[in-house]
Amino acid sequence: MLLEKLDSQALLWITTLVGKTTTPGLSAFRGDLVLIEGAMREGSNNIRDRKTPELVINQAAILADSDKILFINGLFYKLEHIRNFVEKYGYAISPATVAVLYVENIASPMQIEYEGVTFKLLPYREGMVWNETLEALYIEKADLKGQSGEDKVITLYEAAKDFKIKTPPITLEEGLTQTIEVKKDLAVGPV
Repeated sequence: MLLEKLDSQALLWITTLVGKTTTPGLSAFRGDLVLIEGAMREGSNNIRDRKTPELVINQAAILADSDKILFINGLFYKLEHIRNFVEKYGYAISPATVAVLYVENIASPMQIEYEGVTFKLLPYREGMVWNETLEALYIEKADLKGQSGEDKVITLYEAAKDFKIKTPPITLEEGLTQTIEVKKDLAVGPV
């Protein structure tokens, strides 16, 4: 299975869940998906002994079969990170991949067609991506009641298949001309 292979390569980070769904042949993951690995720790050759990844899809939810990503959800901090995702996982995506992602540096929803995949992108302000996605897809908490964590990702996938963004698809290059500057609040910790 694809997700088990990625896990063995230490590409699944801060894992909330990874495992088989009740649908034969499908596995689900929630956590961070590594786009650029951290450096190996000095003196180590163990693949799991790396420093923190340099780039991830934050708060990802993925549904996959044995070799393809069927659904991906999560947070890109910058629109251009789509390139990193496709470069790293292009072998595991196809035009049938359903991609509903949040992006911190866009101001309005957009669709980007890149390398045969249509990425449905939503602006991200704050909050948990999972909860924001449930709301965007009109999934009630009651719709998930009694399901395993893995099967909840199937529910997201089924709803995401019909998710529409009103603007027509554009190229990544066009999308990059529409990004915004993100201002971070520097105040952290107790006052």
